Amino acid sequence: MAERKFYRKIYKKNRERKILSWIFLFFCFCFLFFIFAFLFLFIYYAKDLPRPEKFTERTFIESTKIYDRTGATLLYELYGETKREIIPLSQVPEHLKQAIIATEDANFYSHFGIDFKGIIRSIKINLKIGQPLYGGSTISQQLIRSTFLTREKSIKRKIREIILTLEVERRYSKDQILEWYLNQIPLGVNIYGVETAAKTYFNKPAKELTITESAVLAALIKAPSYYSPFGAYKEELLARKDYVLDRMVQEGYLTKEEAEKAKTEEINFTKVSQPIKAPHFVFYVQEYLFEKYGKNFLEEEGFKVYTSLNWELQEAAEKVIEENLERIKKYKAYNASLVAIDPKTGEILAMVGSADWFGKSYPEGCDLTPEIDCLFDPKLNVATYKIGRQPGSAFKPFVYVTAFQNGYDAHYIVIDEETNFGVWGDDEYIPQNYDGLFRGPVSLRQALAQSLNVPSVKVLLELAGLPESIETAKKSGITTLNKPSSFYGPAIVLGGGEVKLLDMVSAYGVFATEGKRYPPVSVLKIEDSKGNIIEENKKTPKRVLEEEPVRLLNNILSDNEARTPMFGARSSLYFENYQVAVKTGTTSNYRDAWCIGYTPSIVAGIWVGNNDNSPMTKLAGIVSAPIWHQFMEKAFQKLPKENFIPLESTDE
Repeated sequence: MAERKFYRKIYKKNRERKILSWIFLFFCFCFLFFIFAFLFLFIYYAKDLPRPEKFTERTFIESTKIYDRTGATLLYELYGETKREIIPLSQVPEHLKQAIIATEDANFYSHFGIDFKGIIRSIKINLKIGQPLYGGSTISQQLIRSTFLTREKSIKRKIREIILTLEVERRYSKDQILEWYLNQIPLGVNIYGVETAAKTYFNKPAKELTITESAVLAALIKAPSYYSPFGAYKEELLARKDYVLDRMVQEGYLTKEEAEKAKTEEINFTKVSQPIKAPHFVFYVQEYLFEKYGKNFLEEEGFKVYTSLNWELQEAAEKVIEENLERIKKYKAYNASLVAIDPKTGEILAMVGSADWFGKSYPEGCDLTPEIDCLFDPKLNVATYKIGRQPGSAFKPFVYVTAFQNGYDAHYIVIDEETNFGVWGDDEYIPQNYDGLFRGPVSLRQALAQSLNVPSVKVLLELAGLPESIETAKKSGITTLNKPSSFYGPAIVLGGGEVKLLDMVSAYGVFATEGKRYPPVSVLKIEDSKGNIIEENKKTPKRVLEEEPVRLLNNILSDNEARTPMFGARSSLYFENYQVAVKTGTTSNYRDAWCIGYTPSIVAGIWVGNNDNSPMTKLAGIVSAPIWHQFMEKAFQKLPKENFIPLESTDE
């Protein structure tokens, strides 16, 4: 019996061992199956993954920024669906890095890409509060997810995320990963990266953020749309900001006292908008950029566009127009446009396309319809608009300089008397002077300086030539006179052809440079996101007029004594202690009033009128010159004082 029990016991033990062996083998098989399955999935999902080295090959989508000539004033920012500005890690303050690390990945500098402790901690917190609010994704995982993957919740996406995270961690330093992350994270609608967020929400670069402001940005990461400071959940954002500060205390980045002080700090959010300065000029530049580089390219490549604009002169131009709006309305004029150019380079220094861009200064009763622009549309850039305006007597200098090139001088006499110049078009052409008077024999100096109409028509037809005068204007930069000269007839000398203000100012720049032509320049330099120069203005001048005839023209247009009989000795055209050449122009129906003047340092022109061509009062001739004078006074404070080169032989 005892022997039988002994054998039963042995049998039982052997059976148990066999069962344990089978169980062990089963688990070994399962483990190996799991390993092979994991390797299979790893290889399967990894085979078409993007290469992590593409981080160093790719360029983050960045907006294009348009600056003034110094680069100190941002005029406008072009961006599509992504607004981002890349900065190096060295420009991110320590407390901003700490706030984000404490909140998003406390073990960032110690884990290898996957933080198992963080995962366990987040599970515990979620179980405690009963909601899945906290995830265990590391900063590296978040970077991979936002860069290469979708936000799809699936095993496939998670495996791909882990694979790429481990590879990125193997290849790159923690600081490099953190820099990419800080420039990549979404922090609002179309707002990516801490630099753009800092400028958007606080109107300052990231390096100037306070601890409290840094905590706000860290708080936004979790749900930037929900926590937007301009949405309905601002209080929730502020509460999460306090949570970020508490986490910084827990991680040893702040003391309890520092955190409590930061919690009570007042936060001044900047209103989110798309600011723009010098809007007419900016959109003139934008049109050039879109045509040359394409809209989508500009919105993503992070160009830095340094324009020709002198911001101080632009502010002065905007101010003088604003200050004169009420005055010119007394003459039934509701709009004004001003352009200033450096004649030595062609660079546009200031451009106001219409008055009061940000206001609504339409006159009472104005009926805005698709057919007309109305008396005053502030968004219209009159300076460059495809439909030009008649320049009045401001066109005369092109005729007189043509006569001077033909050998006539300022002493040459023409007779100012009522004259029938024959039939042009359907009617006889019998022009009158501005004041209705005739002066008999006058010199070309008197005729031009006093802007006498009848002598000017004689100069056109008898001394300069109609086709030749139009050709002079075109060579100088007028782009709109493209019909046969017979279409314009003798009325061209009194402004019978349509021109653009920008063209006129640029063409007068030829007089300021004694015959050299610099086309208008709006862009000085363009850099890509890496600082490489991809475009730079290196235009060279072209001589289009002879020196001595232009010097004579400048001498006459700056001769205050010669123009005094018509304009007075102390008119708006006169500057004490400054030699300034200037010409006014008013159309015969009082629809346009011009004043264009120059020194060797600057050319500035102004147009006053109404967008729908409604006439002003008969005193419209005095509306433009005072605005021009005020602007030039401000410009002289910022520019060197220069005189014209004297004539080789006296012509007085």
